Amino acid sequence: MKTITSCVNDILRHQPFLDDALGKDLINFSSLAAHLQPEIEKELRKPVKQGSIIMSLRRYAPQKNLAKKTNLRDMGDIVVRSGITEYTFLNSKSIMASQAELLNHVKNQLEVYLNYSSNYQESNILVSSDLKETVSECFRNENLVSVKSDLSSITIALPKNSSKTVGLYFYIFKLLAYEGIPVFEIISTSNYFALFLEKEYINQAFLLLNEIKIS
Repeated sequence: MKTITSCVNDILRHQPFLDDALGKDLINFSSLAAHLQPEIEKELRKPVKQGSIIMSLRRYAPQKNLAKKTNLRDMGDIVVRSGITEYTFLNSKSIMASQAELLNHVKNQLEVYLNYSSNYQESNILVSSDLKETVSECFRNENLVSVKSDLSSITIALPKNSSKTVGLYFYIFKLLAYEGIPVFEIISTSNYFALFLEKEYINQAFLLLNEIKIS
């Protein structure tokens, strides 16, 4: 059975910016309660007093203080690379052979960029733009879903034990979202995290992440 408290919790959990501001005591409870009241009444199908919503908000907010604060000043080097093209192909019985052909073509080229990932339905390739013809040749028999040129990447060396840091990626994405910077693609490993952006956003994103390190 749904209650006012459960409705408040569900709404805030699905609005991370609001959740974050509330946890830092940046929002007036009365104003927020008035804002949430119509949605909660619609969910519960009955009138709800603002005072009851405020009580639920006061019980919810202290929980946010338990979250570990993310210190991005411990990030390592930030490397920017331009001239990247992304290809997405439908998976097929021959997709691995096409991948092997591409790897064989570039195995002695030290300066090229190539990243390959796959899920149960599609395979994704991020390559230096000068490999366009090579990719077209190697994957000539595959079904191309999409291609995006002129991407740039920002690769970040993550802090030690970053896999155990709560909210690390959330904090990065929150900062980018606040500045209106869309992220086209993401790749992460144990020690590195790469963002792929359209080239018009790369300078703004780099300056933002670099400011975090030195602040």
